[in-house]
Amino acid sequence: MAEREALITTHLCAVHVSPCAPEAVYVGGMDADAVARLLDPDIRAALELFPFPPINADTLPLMRPALAAPGPELSDRVVRSVVHAPGAAGSPDVALHVHRPAGATGPLPCLVWMHGGGLVMGVAGMDNARFDVWCTSHNMIAVSVEHRLAPETPFPGPVDDCYASLQYVADHAAELGVDATRIGVGGNSAGAGLAAAIALMARDRGGPHISSQLLIYPMIDDRQITVSSSWDVPIWPASSNTFGWTSYLGDAKGTDGVSPYAAPARATDLSGLPPAIIVVGGLDGFVDEDIDYARRLNSAGVPVEFHLYAGAPHGYDVMVPGSAPALQLGLDVARWLDRHYGTAEQ
Repeated sequence: MAEREALITTHLCAVHVSPCAPEAVYVGGMDADAVARLLDPDIRAALELFPFPPINADTLPLMRPALAAPGPELSDRVVRSVVHAPGAAGSPDVALHVHRPAGATGPLPCLVWMHGGGLVMGVAGMDNARFDVWCTSHNMIAVSVEHRLAPETPFPGPVDDCYASLQYVADHAAELGVDATRIGVGGNSAGAGLAAAIALMARDRGGPHISSQLLIYPMIDDRQITVSSSWDVPIWPASSNTFGWTSYLGDAKGTDGVSPYAAPARATDLSGLPPAIIVVGGLDGFVDEDIDYARRLNSAGVPVEFHLYAGAPHGYDVMVPGSAPALQLGLDVARWLDRHYGTAEQ
């Protein structure tokens, strides 16, 4: 027991710090100038050249096609296919993009992945390059869920799509070449929030066994009551967050009746959940809610690894993949995947 506690403590304190001015210490709110001084230099330079607009009803129609645009050329070391899972009652089927290492034999561990996009944008294919690396490096299958988006489909539609997808993978594990004992869930941003939500649903419903949770800067609290949720941060500022949550929950946003399956930070009981890793930047509006979720998972007896990256805003690993915080995140996640999914056979 002492060894387990020491391991958890080490993981919870795994903070990666990039240089910043020693006098740049702020308590409470931070304005845009304060945030800019604390940004990693490479991230700051990139955002000055390519600022990311706030998301609202006017910019959403412009940003959706941008996120759905084809990515880099993909490797022939991964075989890709699409299957369709039956949706929840009264809902359409859900397209699942399956990524499997070419030539792999036998059942493999599987990551059921939910894409990011603030609940209002994004597509399953936006993470193809990520899976080209992960599937070959860790000899694993990735299944990316094409869930519906708000505001056209508010809660519970998107999370129901994700749960139905998890159920399909578990029920069809043999057909998909998946090791049914090693099915994990994961995502980034809103997708990480959806992953955390279906982990709660599976526990409460006695649903499919989930072996682990990979939560990259998860969007999990609609109330926006933490200090960091009010910061004037780039990429996903408070106004974008308000728009995303309101699109998903409507007038219920911030009220007492919101389900933990919509906003996992609302859950009062986190016991019995799968082991998790949570990573977040120190200049992300989600940082306080993510720290608190990691702390409460730990208090509930759930093994949790946590990493905080100084100088990093939301989505920095996608926007500036060559920055020091992004490279460190990649290393930390790769080591975690080694432990929970394995390494490719040499």
